Amino acid sequence: MGARVDRARLALGLLCLGAMALPFVTVRPSRIGQPRPVPLSELVGPAGLVLCALLALALLGGLVLSRRPGARVALALAGVAAVLLGVGQAASVLAAATGPYARVSPGAGAWTLLGLLGLFFTDAASRLPLGATGKLLLGAGVLAGLVLLLASPPLAALSLMVEYRNRATSFWTAGAQHLLLAGGSFAAALAIGVPLGLVAARSRRIAGPLLGALTAVQTVPSIAMFGLMIVPLGWVAAHVPLAADLGVRGIGMAPALAALFLYALLPVVGNTVAGLRGVAPATLEAASAMGLDPRQRLWRVEVPLALPVILTGARIVLVQNIGLATVGALIGAGGFGAFVFQGIGQTATDLVLLGALPPVALAALAALIMNALIARVPGSGA
Repeated sequence: MGARVDRARLALGLLCLGAMALPFVTVRPSRIGQPRPVPLSELVGPAGLVLCALLALALLGGLVLSRRPGARVALALAGVAAVLLGVGQAASVLAAATGPYARVSPGAGAWTLLGLLGLFFTDAASRLPLGATGKLLLGAGVLAGLVLLLASPPLAALSLMVEYRNRATSFWTAGAQHLLLAGGSFAAALAIGVPLGLVAARSRRIAGPLLGALTAVQTVPSIAMFGLMIVPLGWVAAHVPLAADLGVRGIGMAPALAALFLYALLPVVGNTVAGLRGVAPATLEAASAMGLDPRQRLWRVEVPLALPVILTGARIVLVQNIGLATVGALIGAGGFGAFVFQGIGQTATDLVLLGALPPVALAALAALIMNALIARVPGSGA
């Protein structure tokens, strides 16, 4: 009896074949000119299209039929590299033929192929017999490979890379600002949220109102929250001595850090409370029977056992704040969001991508790092 074909992978393979009929790239005569979709058949001709179809069938056949997840990971990554190199080659040819101000971007077909191949990759990678550290190394290696590929000469004519070269200095400045926003609010939330969680875990009278208030904060839309921080911090800057000298202003980094800090408190406090309350009563009785006083029991027994749950909340906060920091650009905090909002205002899609893709990569890497850290904690179950 023949091997059973995975229906989900077969469906993804068929969608990949269908995506080849969509426009592979789009070309504009200028940065904000009218885009013209260019199908794969126009780029490679009839004979080249047949060859591309045969190569795609071979690649997709391996992705659909192979039972070895390692082989499927390699094939998916090879497919992603092939699509990106194909887009880069098309960009070089079309930019030279269109004019000095031409911009070439991936089209619907290329984006769909990259998305479907990404699903092939994540499906296969999740089945690899790797621990959290192995997955971190794999993810970091893939991200590094993608960065190197994007920075390579074959993709130099791609509109995204043209935008990067035009803003290379401000890109890295924005990156530092973004990391400061996400990392600073993350550190502050841990420093304040964990002690609050310790107190709330001991007193239900405190836990109820505290968690209720923090839940209410989470319901405030992010743009509104950033805006609400402007007035009180502006007042502080005007009336509190040395506040303005320390960088506290109504717009800029301070209100963004304050908003991100408030958003981060609920996961930290809530997971700290849940972790401490999840310690088995029999364990606490055994610790008391061994002669530990309440303080020793807290730091030697309860906190170590609750640490995996607390770190899970920290992971949520870090990933959340990396994404939310993008909105901080609306109030002058900088970060990658500045490119996103500039691109929206100028209807420049590639500029939007220049600001949107790095936070996605940073959030994915942060999640992998936190998963690896959690897995090394005794009692995490990983």
